[in-house]
Parts: sequence; C-alpha cells; structure tokens
Amino acid sequence: MSHAVQDQRQRPVVTAPARRHSPLAHARMPRWAPAAIAAGSIAAGVGIGAAAGWESRTQWGMLSALIFVLATYAITTKVENSRQAKDRVATSLVWVCFVLAVVPLASLSWVTVSEGLEVLDGYFLTHSMNGVLDAETGGGVYHALLGTIEQVAIAAVIAAPIGMLTAIYLVEYGRGRLAQAVTFFVDVMTGVPSIVAGLFILATWNLMLGFGPSGFAGSMALAILMMPVVVRSTEEMLKLVPNELREASLALGVPKWKTILKVVLPTAIGGITTGVMLAIARITGETAPVLLLVFGTKLINPNPFEGAQASLPLYVYEQYAVGTDAAVARAWAAALVLIAFVMILNLVARGIARWKAPKTGR
Repeated sequence: MSHAVQDQRQRPVVTAPARRHSPLAHARMPRWAPAAIAAGSIAAGVGIGAAAGWESRTQWGMLSALIFVLATYAITTKVENSRQAKDRVATSLVWVCFVLAVVPLASLSWVTVSEGLEVLDGYFLTHSMNGVLDAETGGGVYHALLGTIEQVAIAAVIAAPIGMLTAIYLVEYGRGRLAQAVTFFVDVMTGVPSIVAGLFILATWNLMLGFGPSGFAGSMALAILMMPVVVRSTEEMLKLVPNELREASLALGVPKWKTILKVVLPTAIGGITTGVMLAIARITGETAPVLLLVFGTKLINPNPFEGAQASLPLYVYEQYAVGTDAAVARAWAAALVLIAFVMILNLVARGIARWKAPKTGR
C-alpha cells in the first residue's frame, strides 16, 4: 500500500460540531397577536362597561385601551420576555394615543357631514338670507361664503409676504439684538388671542381713524393672527435646507439674494406652502374679530372695503344661536361648507407645492 493511502486511513475523521441553541433566540408572538389582543380588549371593555351600567361609550373605550395595554404587557412577558414586553407596551401606547386623537376627529366629521347634507344643495350655495327670517326654512350661505373668501384672501395677501420675508431675514441675515427682538415678538404674537387682535384693529382703524365696519378691517385682524404662524413655519423649513446648496451657489458667484430666490425657496417651497395653508386654516374659522369689525349682514356685499359683510364662522354662530330646527340645520350645512373650503385650499396648496418643488429624478 502506498504511503498516501496509509495517511488517509490514519487521519482522524473530523465531524461537524452539533448545533447549539443560540442564547439570543427566543419565542416570538405571531403577527396577528396585537390585533387579537385589541379585539379581546374591546370585547372585555364593552362587556365590563355594560355590566357596570356605564352609559358613556367614552368610558368603554378608555377601559378597553387600559385593558389592551395591560394585556399586551402580560402576554408578551409570558411568551417572550420583559424587555420585549416594554417595547410592545410603548408601541401600544402610541397606537392608543393615535386612536384617541382620530376618534373625535372622525366623529366630528361624520356628524358634520350627516347633519349638513340635509340642507346643503345648489340653492343653499347660491342664495343669501335676504328676506328670510331666521326661524323660517330656506335661505342660503352665498353672502357668508363670499365674505369669507374675500376676507381670507386679503389677510393672506397681507400676512404671507410679510411672514415669509421676516423668516428669510431671521434665517439668512438675522444677527444680533434686532433678530432676537423679532424672534421674541413673533413668539409673543403666536399666543395672542383673536379677540385681542380684533380689539387692536377696532381701536386703531375704527375708533382713531374713523373707518366703519368692513371686511378689510376683519382681514387686518386675521392677518395679525396669521403672520406668526407663517413666520415660524417658514423659518423651520428654511433651516432644513442644507447649507451645502447655499455654499455651492455662492461659490459659483451667484449673489446671495438670487441664491435665496432660486435655490433656497424652491427647495423649501413644499413646507412653506403647507405652513401658509395651516395659517389660513387657523384664521378661516375665527369669529371674534369678524364679530367686532365686520358685524355681519344678511345681504350680499361684494365690496370688502365698505359696509358690513358676512362670513361663514359668524353665520354658523348666528344661526345656531337662533335655536330653531331650520336655523340649526343651516348652521350644520355652513359648517360643512367651511370644512370643505379649507380642504379644497389644502388640496390646491399640495398641488402647487408638488408642481413647484425641485425635481429629484434623473
């Protein structure tokens, strides 16, 4: 026999070591477990609430949420371990808070749509309350819708450029005490109640200068409320623009003002537009400044610079205050028109932001 064959016979046979169970591996709950725990928690909460005689569904929901969190922790600790249980409890708390925030919003939307559709039609949108008593059926919201559109548009024309330019100054140029003072006053204006803005315009524009009630006076008060929101949102969006873009533009010899106009603003246009729309959505539902400065009327007044003018929030308030079935139905329909108006503005703003945003594809 050759030496090679003898060497092969004498070599020990090496076998693969047996696989040991990894200490990091542990039992895992199935993916459907959270949904099953949630369903069981809802059933338990409803059952306990009904047995205890609780009439409020809110109490049932809060009890179900508490049971869901406790059951998630107990079951996860039993099946997996305490570390995973804490992680799942944190996730469960996030979901519970999300549901608690969405349920009132969904309930409000459902009630507004269901109540408002009873009166909302073409006649309601194209007629005013001229010649219609508040206790009678009929009438429409055209005069209030026209007033809201004009007042909000004038306020946006005043506040949006001033707020955007202020934010550009704070981010791109602001240094020293002046920038600190501007930031301080913007923070103060953010928390100013709407009635205070209305009283300021009433004292200056109406009493000192002698002008009467008009939609323009209400627009100035709304612009005061809108400006700090525009400043803050635009400022944060401009801060998110990478400095490398500014430096690259300046390195090519482009002036700073042109860099801001052609590079910085187009990059942040989506967030800026969203911030402006949030500010508009805030002022659209304000009633106090309109009540002080615009007064409201049942007639159609297309001139926002002269005479009393109606608006949707004031119309809703006045009709609901009457208290009759016809007036309350008109109030719900006007509220639905107001929500649809804000939603349409947001959709238009999203479209403009997408159209003007810089293209990222090749």
